[in-house]
Amino acid sequence: MEQEKKLKKNKEKVEKAKLRKVYLKIHIKDDCETIACCDGELLNQVFKEGNLRIEISNRFFGGKLINLEDAISILQNASFFNIVGEKIINEAINKKILTKEGVRFINGIPMALKMMF
Repeated sequence: MEQEKKLKKNKEKVEKAKLRKVYLKIHIKDDCETIACCDGELLNQVFKEGNLRIEISNRFFGGKLINLEDAISILQNASFFNIVGEKIINEAINKKILTKEGVRFINGIPMALKMMF
């Protein structure tokens, strides 16, 4: 019985850790880095609303699956980023990387862009 409780608790920890993961990919063109980041469960999905559409493609967003905190550290130093998903957006707002006013929604999915020139 005690062993079952430990196994259940460990499984819950693993599931919770998975929820704190995001995909992050760095694109470099002409010495300019753009960070693409999305919540892990959104990869390879398409969201539409009216004439708006966002494709969370593996090609653009599907880099490394990393901890949310590590992604935030990278985004804090980024001049250009494209982020999608409730977890990464909320954490970026909490860390003052972006404001709530900078967030747009497509079919309930939050997204934000940063471009510094």
